[in-house]
Amino acid sequence: MSRPTGKGSETEERLVILNDEPGGGRPVGPQYWDRGEKLKFMDKHGIDISVISTANPWLDPIPASEAVSLAEDLNTDLEEFCSGSPLLPSDGSFKRLYGLGLLPLVSGVPIQSILDTISQVSTLPHLKGVIMGTRGLGKGLDDEALEPVWEAIAKAGLVIFLHPHYGVAEGKEWGEKDNGHVLPLALGFPMETTIAITRLILSGVYDRHPSLKILLAHSGGCLPQLSSRLSSCVTHDPIVAGRLKHDVRWYLGKLWFDAVAYGPEELEFVSAVIGRAQRYTDAHADVSTQTALTADSAQSAKQEGAGRMLWGTDHPFFPPLNGNEKWKSVVENLRAIDNVTCWTNTERLAVRGANAIDLFNLTA
Repeated sequence: MSRPTGKGSETEERLVILNDEPGGGRPVGPQYWDRGEKLKFMDKHGIDISVISTANPWLDPIPASEAVSLAEDLNTDLEEFCSGSPLLPSDGSFKRLYGLGLLPLVSGVPIQSILDTISQVSTLPHLKGVIMGTRGLGKGLDDEALEPVWEAIAKAGLVIFLHPHYGVAEGKEWGEKDNGHVLPLALGFPMETTIAITRLILSGVYDRHPSLKILLAHSGGCLPQLSSRLSSCVTHDPIVAGRLKHDVRWYLGKLWFDAVAYGPEELEFVSAVIGRAQRYTDAHADVSTQTALTADSAQSAKQEGAGRMLWGTDHPFFPPLNGNEKWKSVVENLRAIDNVTCWTNTERLAVRGANAIDLFNLTA
C-alpha cells in the first residue's frame, strides 16, 4: 500500500503483513529485493552465507489460477538472484546466497501442479528447499491430500522451512489493550508453529517418510517445552495411542530448529530436548525402566541436540531505529549461541553455520 509521508504530495510504499499493522505497515525499500543491499548487511554483520526466501504470507492471497505460474516465475527469479551472487572469498566452493523456493499451496491448485513445482525447485541448483506456512491447501498440513507432496519433497531431498503467519484463532485472546504486535508475534507465531508440526507428527508423516527434512522457525515454538505433556496425552488417548511407531518425543530428533530464541538458556533447553530423542524410540516403553540420566549423559544430549540447530536472522524485518547500528536480531542471537555454557566451540561453530552447510548441502 502507499501512504502520504507528510511531505507535500510525496508518498511511500508500505508492506502490510499482519492485520492492524502499527504505523500502516513497514517501509518498503531496496533491502527487500536488492542483492547489493543484502550483501552489505551480511558484510556489516560478518555473515559469510545466507539462505533466503520469500516472506510470509507467500502465495496465500493469490488466486489458484495465478499461483502456479507465479510460483514458478518467483523460483526462477530467486535462482538467478542467488546464482548471480559472488563466491565466498575465503572458500570459492560456496556462493554467498542460496534460496528456498515457493510452492503454490493455494486452495484449488491441483496436487499435480504442486508436484511439478517441487520438480522445478529440485532442478534449480541454488534453491535448497522450500518455505511454507501452516495452512497447506486450507485444511492444515495433516490434510491427506498433501501426502504426495511430502513423498515428493522427501524423495527430492529438499528442506522444508516451516514458518508461521496467522497466529492463533482470531486474536481475541490478546484482549482490547493495545500492545502492538508483541503478543501475536512473541506468542501467537510460536504457538501456530507448535500446532502445525504437532498435527503433522500425529498424522504419521515421519513414519511414512523418515527422510523428510523440516526446519522449524523460532526454535520450534512451544513444542520442546510441551513435548512430554504431548507424549502423555497421546499415551492416554484411545484414538491416538496406537497410531505412531515411536513416542512423540522421538520425532523431535527428526526435526531441525532455527536458533532464533534470543537467549542462551532457551537454546540450551531446546538442545537438551532434541538430544534426548533417542531415549524415546519405543512408543510403548515403560519410562520407569529407562536408565537414569547422569550429568555426562545430559551434557552429551545437549551437544548432540545442537547438531540440529541453525542460527538465523529476521532480516529485513525489525531494523534498528538508528540506521548505523547493527541489528539486534543478529547480535543478540549470536551472543546467545556464544553463551550456552554446555556447548563447546565445536557446537557453537556448528550452530553458527556448519549445520546449515550440512542440512542444505551447500556447494557453489
